[in-house]
Amino acid sequence: MPPAMTALVVAAGSGFRAGGGVPKQYRDLAGIPVLARTVARFGGASEVIIVIGADQRDLFEERVAPHLDREALVVTGGADRADSVRAGLARASSPRVLIHDAVRPLVSDAVIAAVAEALDRGPAAAPAVPVVDALWRGGERIAEIVDRSALNRAQTPQGFHTDVIRKAHETHGNGALDDAAVAVAAGIPVEIVPGDDRNIKITRPGDFDLAARFLNAETRVPDIRLGNGFDVHRFGPGDHVTLCGVKVPHDRGLVGHSDADVGLHAVTDAIYGALARGDIGRHFPPDDPRWAGADSRGFLSHAAGLARDEGYTVSNVDLTLVCERPRIGPHAIEMTDTISRILGVDANRVSVKATTSERLGFTGRGEGIAAFATAALARP
Repeated sequence: MPPAMTALVVAAGSGFRAGGGVPKQYRDLAGIPVLARTVARFGGASEVIIVIGADQRDLFEERVAPHLDREALVVTGGADRADSVRAGLARASSPRVLIHDAVRPLVSDAVIAAVAEALDRGPAAAPAVPVVDALWRGGERIAEIVDRSALNRAQTPQGFHTDVIRKAHETHGNGALDDAAVAVAAGIPVEIVPGDDRNIKITRPGDFDLAARFLNAETRVPDIRLGNGFDVHRFGPGDHVTLCGVKVPHDRGLVGHSDADVGLHAVTDAIYGALARGDIGRHFPPDDPRWAGADSRGFLSHAAGLARDEGYTVSNVDLTLVCERPRIGPHAIEMTDTISRILGVDANRVSVKATTSERLGFTGRGEGIAAFATAALARP
């Protein structure tokens, strides 16, 4: 937003159609008055002017003022919206002004910026959303189909060069639907910029519920969980090892109750850990004969299913295999693809890599393979 911009918030209406016993701009939305939420959206303005009703001063001081985190000039409005806008414009000191409905508390930074930037190109701009529903004219029966191709739903803030809209209001009088209408009547070109469906005007009682849902979606913090997995299997007789679901030729095999897939075991435990669901041993006990020689891809599939059941998606998996031999590099892509298929995620969310232990420890002596895994789960 340019440094010299006035935000003029029009809040003088009676607003009882939305219920609640007080004007809707003073009702709480998720614990904060609508008007306070609206003013907070214009933190980048050089000045804020709030126009309130003649009998609303006490209501403003009691409900709104404690929630404001910046200074604002509070002006008394008139009986008509145009009177209130003129009262605010009379006190505006910036060369540009954004005039906004107090009961549009969900206006986005993007919409505000689009209107402000349009004032570099012309004297007036307003956001709008194209009409997408079919339009009919008629009462009990359809009398006419209305062409919607050039129709838009008007929103605020509507932006103007201050001297231009001030002069237009002085000559227009009352009764205009909004300030863009005043500008058009004065022959001022008004650029249309993209609006936002969430920039609703709270009018009816149900609009508070809709605004609360939008606000909840906007402010919700994703639930992100991390889990670590570690597993070890020693070498024994055999002609291959199974790693991440891939048979890798080797002069020995890995020993375990199942297929001893140390890589998938580590990843599976990482997901169980992120879910706080224990480890493989809890779900597939090693003393249960049902799992003798079992394909470890089934273990990982089970862990992935638990994550899905709880509403999580696997954000990414990072697996490190530690061994001197066999060489992992030639098989890493196939291993990555196998894990990604089981988890139902893109391969670019799965990392399989290998390292040696510089001939130190049991892996350095070629006695077995170790695996370390980290899994990240996310739920909106």
